[in-house]
Amino acid sequence: MPVTKAVLFDFDGTLADTAPDLGGALNRQRAHRGLAPLAPALIRATASEGARGLIALGFGLTPGDAGYAAMRSEFLDFYAEHLYDQTCLFPGVAELLDGLDARGLPWGIVTNKPARFALPLLRVLGLDMRVACIVSGGDTVHSKPHPEPLLTASRRMAVAPADCLYVGDDLRDVQASLAAGMEPVIARYGYLGNTAPPETWGARRLIDHPGELLAHL
Repeated sequence: MPVTKAVLFDFDGTLADTAPDLGGALNRQRAHRGLAPLAPALIRATASEGARGLIALGFGLTPGDAGYAAMRSEFLDFYAEHLYDQTCLFPGVAELLDGLDARGLPWGIVTNKPARFALPLLRVLGLDMRVACIVSGGDTVHSKPHPEPLLTASRRMAVAPADCLYVGDDLRDVQASLAAGMEPVIARYGYLGNTAPPETWGARRLIDHPGELLAHL
């Protein structure tokens, strides 16, 4: 196995538990239309898919449908108003990042979450001055599962893709990792989506707690 020289992370569902605030925005939209709130467990499984997945879950709308663009804009505005009411790092993430820092291993974040939301959350969580790089949604032409965001992070950190791990909780994270030539690690404590079981996604490494990552380095 190559020596790991840097670790990259997905954000939602991997480093931070953002589902409560994402779900809050969706349920406020539903309440405005006289609809009952969706259960947190249902929202949690879709949270990694962002606005597109949540709007499909809450209203059955997809891009190209009439009303989708307005619904997405409203959702994002609602989310911005309550961006970090309940969002927090997953248990064990703070200790993991401390462990990486202690080993002198740089770590970065590659997320499809737009910078409009990702950067304020990093500040609130106290990560903005520690992270070696962040590639947010919109920073590159293509988003995950395309490898471009991961390759961009690799270049910014001056670490070859083969020397990077990418930790994520979604099938797209594994697909992007493999396409970029990085070693994927699946965070089984995350959201995992509504796809096939993570054991079938093609990654050799799966962790049930953030602290387990240190044993893989």
